[in-house]
This record gives sequence, structure tokens and C-alpha cells, in this order.
Amino acid sequence: MSSSAQTTGAKGGGKTLLQLKGVSRRYEQGGAVIDVLRNADLDVRGGELTALVGPSGSGKSTLLNVAGLLERPTEGEVIIDGAATGRLGTRRRGRLRGSHIGFVFQFHRLLPEFSALENVMIPQMIGGLSRVDAETRAEQLLAMVGLRDRASHRPGTLSGGEQQRVAIARAVANAPRVLLADEPTGNLDPETAADVFQHLRQIVHGTGSAALIVTHNEALAATMDRRLTIRDGGVVEL
Repeated sequence: MSSSAQTTGAKGGGKTLLQLKGVSRRYEQGGAVIDVLRNADLDVRGGELTALVGPSGSGKSTLLNVAGLLERPTEGEVIIDGAATGRLGTRRRGRLRGSHIGFVFQFHRLLPEFSALENVMIPQMIGGLSRVDAETRAEQLLAMVGLRDRASHRPGTLSGGEQQRVAIARAVANAPRVLLADEPTGNLDPETAADVFQHLRQIVHGTGSAALIVTHNEALAATMDRRLTIRDGGVVEL
């Protein structure tokens, strides 16, 4: 392993819930081979918020996609809550992703024809929970992000910050062990971004999930438990 691709060990916290071991990801483009990740190692523990920072094109989104089982690594292993995923077929990877991983994106991607409550209920019902139980949990989650009184509102009547808080509640609706966020406050003003991030922090610390958050917001990154970057294709702790 090169000196730039150092192993990043979690400091304190709970059980390691997300682990990358020697992960490489390369693409072929126009006859050329592009190495985005090279022998990257990563550990994120439960209850821990880890920021992934760095310039555009450094491989942050690729790492997030690999960690979220959206892409397979060219080499190496992704371990989710102790389960190695390298040999899993597409269907089993999909089931593991649905049950163990929650995603928060820069664009909230809420379903506009449904209320905030229904947006948080839907993934639970897809997962097999009854409508009554899904509604109860959705109400609790919306209360956790300060939106109890906005539960019946459709996304178009909510502010940008409120919509992103609904997206966070939806992402954790099925109690994922790993929460992956790609620029979750990228489209928000600084005050709203800080408010949304505070709710995200409360969710992660309260549920004990492991959170890996890609962000260009250095001020928010500095408040997280750890800061990582990608250098020469490897993960380095700052």
C-alpha cells in the first residue's frame, strides 16, 4: 500500500459497521484505464459521523457508490455490519442495501404527490411493515427532525431545509446500520444547512448508525467526529 493510501481507523465509538478493505475501482474510457480508487481502506463505527472532503473529481462519489453497494469494486472487499459483500449476487446485494443502508442525496428526491408522512412511510411498507406501524414510526421520525406539525404537507409546500429533513427521516426509516450522504446540505444556505446537519447528527448519535458524509462545507466537516479525504486513490485521515 502506498503511503497516501493509509488505513483509517475509527477513534472510539461503537462497532465497525462500514469497512472497505483494499478497495480499488477503475474504469475504461476511450481506450484508457482510469484508476479512481487504489487500495483504499476505511472503517466507520456506529454513532460516528465521518466527513469525506476533497476537490471534485477526486473519487468521493465513487467511494460512496462502492460503499453503498451501487457499484462493485474492481478489487477489494466492502463489509457492511460484519457481512462481506464481494461474493453476493445482485439480488442479495440489493436486499442488503435495502435493509442496511440509507441514502441522503443533495437533491431530496421526495415523491411530490405524497405528504411528508407518506414519503417516510413508503420505504417501510415496501420493507414489509404494516401501514399502521409505518405511520407510527414515520410520525416519530418527523418529530425527531422537528417536522411533527408539517407531516401532512406535500414537498412543494415545504422549504428546502424542511424537504431535506424529510429526506433524512426517510433515509433512516428502516433503521439502516449505515447512512451515506452525498452533499446533503449542498443546496441550502449556511443557516439552514447547519440546522439540517444538527438534525442529522441527532439521528446518527441517537440510532447508533455509521454515517459517511460527502461535503464541500468545511465548516460542517470540522464539526464531525472525523475528516477524511482521497489522495492518490487512497483514503487519508485529516
